[in-house]
Amino acid sequence: MKDSIDFGSMEIPKLFRKLLIPTVLGMVFSAAFVITDGIFVGKGIGSDALAAVNITAPLFLINAGIGLMFGVGASVVASIHLSQGKVKTARINVTQAVVVSSLFLALLWATVCTFAPQIAVLLGSSERLLPLAVEYMYWSVPFFVFSALLSSGMFFIRLDGSPNYAMMCNAIPALINIVLDYVFIFVYGWGMMGAALATSLGYVIGAAMILVYLGKKKHILHFCPMKWSKKSMQLTWRNVKYMCRLGASTFLCEAAIASMMFAGNYVFIAYLGEDGVAAFSIACYFFPIIFMVYNAIGQSAQPILSYNFGAGYEERVRSAFRLALVTAVSCGIVFFAVTALFSPQIVALFIDRSYPAYDIAVAGMPLFASGFIFFAVNIVSIGYFQSVERARPAMLVTVLRGFVFMVICLFGLPLLLKVPGIWLAVPLAEVLTFLVVTTIYWRKRQLVHG
Repeated sequence: MKDSIDFGSMEIPKLFRKLLIPTVLGMVFSAAFVITDGIFVGKGIGSDALAAVNITAPLFLINAGIGLMFGVGASVVASIHLSQGKVKTARINVTQAVVVSSLFLALLWATVCTFAPQIAVLLGSSERLLPLAVEYMYWSVPFFVFSALLSSGMFFIRLDGSPNYAMMCNAIPALINIVLDYVFIFVYGWGMMGAALATSLGYVIGAAMILVYLGKKKHILHFCPMKWSKKSMQLTWRNVKYMCRLGASTFLCEAAIASMMFAGNYVFIAYLGEDGVAAFSIACYFFPIIFMVYNAIGQSAQPILSYNFGAGYEERVRSAFRLALVTAVSCGIVFFAVTALFSPQIVALFIDRSYPAYDIAVAGMPLFASGFIFFAVNIVSIGYFQSVERARPAMLVTVLRGFVFMVICLFGLPLLLKVPGIWLAVPLAEVLTFLVVTTIYWRKRQLVHG
């Protein structure tokens, strides 16, 4: 499934299309992963179950963020090494990223499982939701290592010139998840355990596909033996720190969504109780899907940007960034229009009209979607900064967007506008971030043109 891709000479629009189409399709299947869980949990188990899954969602996002951090960081470094002919070094980078991230996550999630009830309460669970949230955690958290490997591995496969195989690594687990969700929830009646287990088995299959690809020496990027001497460990630690520094903004983007869910759960339960959390959970199922598409655009541009940046082809870098930006903004306009026009139909996918959460979500979704266009610019801009080794502005924009502005708006705006203020908090945070991004671009242009 190797594709004819030359990052250094192929026309940028053609190269971008070759990467974008399978990457977006792969993300669509990932979105199906997310939506299917929401639909089957909401329809098959109930509104409280949907709220309980939303309580645990920050853990999923932190895990995905760690996987993406290693994926972005290692692929940027490996891209630059490949552009300079250092193939063996690129292979070492990929191997180090997979081994270190897997060991770290195995330790982290074993600890989380040990304290699952306490962590569920810390994440905002009420007594009513606690048994459901804990059950879901016990059957999902142990498999998070496979999910992170799936997230990071696709970067390496795309960089190796096989975006279609990377797409299949998303598609096949998603289809498995859909089938197993139906069987486990509706046929066997396994409830939260069934929903979690269906998703977890999908991750295992996807991770296995990644390992099979990277284990074959016929590919340019493949695993190589790690050395365990003191000097080798010091070099590994240095490389991993640099990868994490480059990919930290991607981790923080995922952590920002976790922060949004965490703060939003607290604010909604304070204003509207469990029904408010259930309504918010529908937006939280929807929001990562939008993020996935923007991420797909950024991930498609990343190897083009990094490779040509490493080779010194500045015009090709600018061209790829402009194309990614236009694509993301166009998608943002479509997403906003669809959400504003069809919010009743979107909400009805997840819960029946008889639940109080239905009316809350229908009223709030168009307000929530008003920030999608600004969100597009912000995510693609962060990806651009990472791809050209500008870690500092990437980090600044990510921290302001996901933590400073988000938390201030989520806790401050409802004081002025009540419930509509909760829904508008995220869009306002995106607008404020957009102003910061615009300022960074303007200052850079001033420096260049003197």
